[in-house]
Amino acid sequence: MRQLFITVLVLILSVSAQAAQYMDKTEFQALRAYSPGVITQGGKIIWVSGQTALVDANGQDISNDFDAQAKQVFRLIDQILNKANAQLENIVQMTVFLKDSKNGEKLQQIRKDIFQNGNYPASSLITASGFARPGIEIEIQVVAVINDECSKEHLCSH
Repeated sequence: MRQLFITVLVLILSVSAQAAQYMDKTEFQALRAYSPGVITQGGKIIWVSGQTALVDANGQDISNDFDAQAKQVFRLIDQILNKANAQLENIVQMTVFLKDSKNGEKLQQIRKDIFQNGNYPASSLITASGFARPGIEIEIQVVAVINDECSKEHLCSH
């Protein structure tokens, strides 16, 4: 009985984690790891402020280190989403600010690693000439939706 309960709970959680309709991507959009649009209807929306990181999870200085900052920023976003019973897979929109546009390709690979199912958020990538503190290479803000009515199986578009 307990095993059945756990199985049902896992199925429910996996369905809610996939809730949103990610519009079809062109080859270029898939290569760049973003969706042209994401459709939601209902559900709970989580708005996450722009996140930056100058130290990693161990307290080590990561100033001016794009890769370390990007990974730490996604960890911070994941922690915030977890407090709202959401996860990175629930992100439907992402705005990324980069100090150096050359890091865009590195970001694409990190996003492909995070969103392995190909359900990439709708996204904007902006090069910023300066951030609030010296040493920042990246800032990311996101919007996530959970318990939405839309999905690949239940389309909310025509």
